Amino acid sequence: MASDSGATVLVVDDDENQRWMVKTYLQKHGFTVLTADGGGAMREQIAQQRVDVVLLDVTMPGEDGFTLARFLREHHSVGIIMLTASTELLDRVLGLEIGADDYVTKPFEPRELMARIKALLRRMADNSPRLSAGSEETAELPLGDFKIDVKARALLDKNGDSVELTSMEFDLLRVFSENPGRVFTRDNLLELANKDENSSFDRSIDSRIGRIRKKIEIDPSKPAIIKTVRGVGYVYPGNKPVT
Repeated sequence: MASDSGATVLVVDDDENQRWMVKTYLQKHGFTVLTADGGGAMREQIAQQRVDVVLLDVTMPGEDGFTLARFLREHHSVGIIMLTASTELLDRVLGLEIGADDYVTKPFEPRELMARIKALLRRMADNSPRLSAGSEETAELPLGDFKIDVKARALLDKNGDSVELTSMEFDLLRVFSENPGRVFTRDNLLELANKDENSSFDRSIDSRIGRIRKKIEIDPSKPAIIKTVRGVGYVYPGNKPVT
């Protein structure tokens, strides 16, 4: 993962002025910036060059930002920040459910956008969420029938195959695996997974847990790895009793 100043950002927006404004500002602060006016150009750019973060406008003709975010999450390991003129919480939650890492509402200050990008890059590069002492030296962590490869930031199934995760999904699973038996509230999880959002976004944790369960549970409707503690939050039972 590139450092902040060396990171490559792809701006996908059908508004030429918006692309120019974001590109100019980020380039002045040391980022490499690519642009695309839609899905086709985005695919060409990301196929040809390494990209760290994609800024996706939600409302575009043809393929909208939600469609493109779903494609990116299925095919590429990149950070995704959605850009939207909508202030509706439902739209934001939908983006997070698809796999976006963050959301910025238009009009925005370029400084705020850059701060969000830098925060996302730190989360993506951080191999050590603020968890239990001594976890730095642990190469692998158990999680049900899975293993978490800390250094590679990968979730491996029992066959050793990698399960595709977003940056925050990995951080959440590491929180659980390092703390078996501990019940976490939604606020706990937002803090420990380095997700700096307003409290109104606490329900996004529910959406992300739902996505995670589809990837690791035999029956997501009857989860055995990440369990719900009604009225409180979530727990990974591990081999310890719930406390």
